[in-house]
Amino acid sequence: MQFFNLLIKLPATFVNRCVCYTIAALWLGFSLSISHSVAKADSPLEYQVKAAFIYNFIAFTHWPDNTNQVILLCVFGEDHFGNEIDKLQNRSIDKRHINVVRISDPDQLKQCQAIFFSKSVSNNLASILNSLPNEPILTLADTPNAASKGIAINMSLMNQKIVFEINLAIARKSGLDFSSKLLQLAAKVYQ
Repeated sequence: MQFFNLLIKLPATFVNRCVCYTIAALWLGFSLSISHSVAKADSPLEYQVKAAFIYNFIAFTHWPDNTNQVILLCVFGEDHFGNEIDKLQNRSIDKRHINVVRISDPDQLKQCQAIFFSKSVSNNLASILNSLPNEPILTLADTPNAASKGIAINMSLMNQKIVFEINLAIARKSGLDFSSKLLQLAAKVYQ
């Protein structure tokens, strides 16, 4: 993990960024499945790994050029991350800093650039997603069938490994796109 943190802090030239993204994609593809194969459902280790995945999802997402210089990452619903998600606070991706906030009012979600929806809101997920503006908002979850309900990236624990699926149509509808490397690592991509 320290090696990955060092890669993120390299100068942001185009070539270095490409090398960093390639190495990060390889790291995601190989290291996480091996080093985190002991994750148990709803364990602190599981959410530590999910926080790392969220950082990489944000890093491999292409927002429109006119977006804010701050990526507001909102956690909505019951927070299982503890302080793991807070480690992303003030980290930067392409000169954009991440700010992490916990939100309990669905009306405040409109200000977020990335939202993690907890399992605790799965019953209301469809109506919450319908209330969001058609803006470039990266929606994330770890709820069964969330990608088919309109979440852009959904994580799940399968055979003690974190895997993810991508709803590319939903992401593109909101003005987002993903790196081809991220799409290749997804367990399933909905078009």
